[in-house]
Amino acid sequence: MSMVSEFKEFALKGNVMDLAVGVIIGGAFATITKSLVEDIMMPIVAFIAGGEINFKNMFLVLGDVPEGVARNYDVLKQAGVPVLAYGSFITILINFLILAFIIFMMVKIVNKMRRKEEVKEVVKQPSEEVQLLREISDKLSSTIIHK
Repeated sequence: MSMVSEFKEFALKGNVMDLAVGVIIGGAFATITKSLVEDIMMPIVAFIAGGEINFKNMFLVLGDVPEGVARNYDVLKQAGVPVLAYGSFITILINFLILAFIIFMMVKIVNKMRRKEEVKEVVKQPSEEVQLLREISDKLSSTIIHK
């Protein structure tokens, strides 16, 4: 088997295609989660706190700031000043927690649906013992009827 045909077989397997679809949907979902945090949740938190909360402007300057450079995160980064951006980390952490919770809820729903399907399947097929008893009963009734 040539390497090209092996790769083709690998790439076209269902699991690889499922993974590709999952990665694409995951990327889109991450964008939605980021917007949820930045555009919906943070304004509500800012309103409750009584002012604007911008986590991006929460940072600690670790080096010397040249004269004339504003103490703004973006400007400091452009000037090459080392900055510990803990506010940005907080935002990413909130995004992750929301995303993890949503995925947890989705998995929980899927597992619940699978359990219902398994219960239906179990109900549809009688146990092995019941099947054997039915076979014995059928054989007995057929021998009794023929005698």
